Amino acid sequence: MSIKYYIDTKVYRTNARERYVRVGGWALDTDGLEITFKVLLNDREADYSVNRVARADVYRKYSRYSIRGKVGFYLTVPLETEEPESVSIFACNGKTEICMVYLKKKELNKIRDCSMIAYHIDKIEKKKSKLVMEGWASSSNGNHSLGYGILSENGEQIRLNVTKSARPDLVEIGLVSENDKNCGFRLEFEGDEAHKYLFEISDQGKKKKILIDVKNVLKKQELKAKVGFVHASMRYMRPRYAKKLAVYVQRNGVKHLKEYIVRKVNSTEIPYQEWYEEHRASEQELTKQRNTVFPYCPLISIIVPVYRTPLPYLREMIDSVIAQTYGKWELCIADGSEGDTAVEAELAKYAASDKRIKFTVLEKNLGIAGNTNCAMKLATGEYIGLFDHDDILAPDALYELVSSMQQETYDILYTDEDKISADTKEHMDPNFKPDFSMDLFRSHNYITHFFVVKKEIADKVGGFRSEYDGSQDYDFMFRCIENSDKIRHIPMILYHWRIHMNSVAGDPASKMYAYEAGKRAIEDHLKRMNVDAEVEHVGLWGMYHVKYAVSSNPLVSVIIPNKDHIRDLDKCILSLLTKSVYQNFEIIIVENNSEKKETFAYYEHIQKICSKVRVITWNDTFNYAAINNYGVKYAKGEYLLFLNNDTEMISEDAIKEMLGHCMRKEVGAVGAKLLYADDTVQHAGVVIGFGNYAGHVNTGIGRNDYGYMVRARINCNYSAVTAACMMTKKSLFREVGGFDEQFVVACNDIDYCLKIRNIGKLIVFNAFSEWYHYESKSRGYEDTDEKIKRFEGEIRKFQRKWQDVLEAGDPYYNKNFPLNQPPFTLG
Repeated sequence: MSIKYYIDTKVYRTNARERYVRVGGWALDTDGLEITFKVLLNDREADYSVNRVARADVYRKYSRYSIRGKVGFYLTVPLETEEPESVSIFACNGKTEICMVYLKKKELNKIRDCSMIAYHIDKIEKKKSKLVMEGWASSSNGNHSLGYGILSENGEQIRLNVTKSARPDLVEIGLVSENDKNCGFRLEFEGDEAHKYLFEISDQGKKKKILIDVKNVLKKQELKAKVGFVHASMRYMRPRYAKKLAVYVQRNGVKHLKEYIVRKVNSTEIPYQEWYEEHRASEQELTKQRNTVFPYCPLISIIVPVYRTPLPYLREMIDSVIAQTYGKWELCIADGSEGDTAVEAELAKYAASDKRIKFTVLEKNLGIAGNTNCAMKLATGEYIGLFDHDDILAPDALYELVSSMQQETYDILYTDEDKISADTKEHMDPNFKPDFSMDLFRSHNYITHFFVVKKEIADKVGGFRSEYDGSQDYDFMFRCIENSDKIRHIPMILYHWRIHMNSVAGDPASKMYAYEAGKRAIEDHLKRMNVDAEVEHVGLWGMYHVKYAVSSNPLVSVIIPNKDHIRDLDKCILSLLTKSVYQNFEIIIVENNSEKKETFAYYEHIQKICSKVRVITWNDTFNYAAINNYGVKYAKGEYLLFLNNDTEMISEDAIKEMLGHCMRKEVGAVGAKLLYADDTVQHAGVVIGFGNYAGHVNTGIGRNDYGYMVRARINCNYSAVTAACMMTKKSLFREVGGFDEQFVVACNDIDYCLKIRNIGKLIVFNAFSEWYHYESKSRGYEDTDEKIKRFEGEIRKFQRKWQDVLEAGDPYYNKNFPLNQPPFTLG
């Protein structure tokens, strides 16, 4: 069956003004067919209305399917005079239908709500001597100004702090009207868990009263969390997790075993093996693929160098190619096993059974580069794909590659990959990659497998070079990329890299020669591109640091807005003056409505003792974008470094690192690695889409922690970086119009980065430019009604301006990671 669905909510509403049954959830068809609905009321077909909504979590979870339109829905069945005895709701795809909901009268009565006021209490929290209650409420009377009250058990009114908020999520799903969107509430009052309270919602003299047993509610919330924990724990009762626990005990003993289990269970991320089983192509899908005829059907030559491959691995490798659902391929094998008759016989047997399989036996082993070149000589396809002799292709690998080329052909394509155990039973360590990122690729070979390139490009660059054996694919890919215009990433696990004793995946330390070859591959690439830079090892396997030269000693204008907080400002300026190895900079302090006399005394003092510092005055109201734009008018430098006054330089070459990147023609803005005072990460790149806006990734990890795929420790590209510490060219800043002043506090730096990307420039996160950021001391948090409303308003402006970017998804963030979960986790 190709229909998948889930029901989130069910309500039976009946009062003087409203009578309906409403069901919310999502439904999709895995074959891309349109989903419609059918409703039976008392076993007879009935009318209904449906409000469809986007569900990013579902899109990402089922990204391998051809999902059409909005899959989320809120379906309403109006009830006129007829008393419902039963309600059935079906999802239909034109071929079949499936019953998603069946409510008998008993179930309907359980979810019945007769009041004029609808409400929901989302949660209750203890805060020292206070209780905080959050939720929403609306009225059928059309009254948009509901009142709230809290009474003690003896009926005394308790002083209440009420904060109202917009709930556009409820408007979108049709639970409240646009006029009633400010229905969210946050109530804070003196109280404790030992007492019960009466919660009143008032509407035109009428009150709805809800008894709140705080102790019981908190216990239920705790129980719900525990139930979630128990459900998650169940997966650790399975044999493969028992093995993992055994390995943990073997390595670490029983010490901290409980903490280890709790940490694993409480994780929102599902185990990768389970995720893989859920997302791999089903037999039904594979059958459909085999019957698909594409308009464009290129021949793909799969290139394999073989050297004394164990026969079981050899057979599994070849069988995985034969099993491809796209049949226009050829398997080109060069055997450098030097007389391994068993391997030769096996290859001969396969070649005799399938004309698409070609092989040549080499007189001697020419090394991995030489053997691969010999295999490439057998190729006659339009594309070649690089395949290791002991790895496995997913059966839909070639199909997905060719499917992606039906609208546009590409010079290079690559896929996501994972690792498999020697017996192929366990999948692990997935590499969910971004779309092409030159800075990430110059930091390490994140592409690896499955790499497919036009044969004419492979021929043009001259194939593989033996002097780079160990990193011969890295060198080859660089040269192919240099000669390519269109590179496509397919965010699907289509290649399985086998781990065993002799593989680099199993023992990276055994391949030091390969890492040296990788360093030389980057150096040669940079020389061919006429880029002046040095390459050094990072101290992590196969990771590199490209240090771009800073030529001509350009002036950098450091722009720091400030309102009082001179202690922070002085620490920031002192770090620039005493720590930075790059000293050709000026500091422009933009004074912003300071109120303390000592602030102005400090300004006078710092300008007297340091000629690098100038203070200019902003006389208008606070607007972060406008203040920085104003500061730029006074900047003499070619490069601008926007810096918060609550930052402090850590690494002495922090400015030089950023400047080296910023001077590159293709780069538009550079961000730094920002740390909290406790040496945990505050900023290491920004991803578009979190909260339907943007969010920092790798936040909260330790200073030296790797982050996902080591991206917190190496240079790479993101869609945005924070302007708390951001460098850009002044010429580009003026070209795109600087910061957009409609974004008074939030969104302005993300908006600027997207404008830079819009003109084809890269945004670079530099992991080697480290700073402390003491976060938001300058203006405070979004903790008042006014600030919250302003923030929400700016988010809405951002969403309208960059709707196409939000819908397309962040190219530097893999689509398999849901945006409603912590970064880089699977859902």
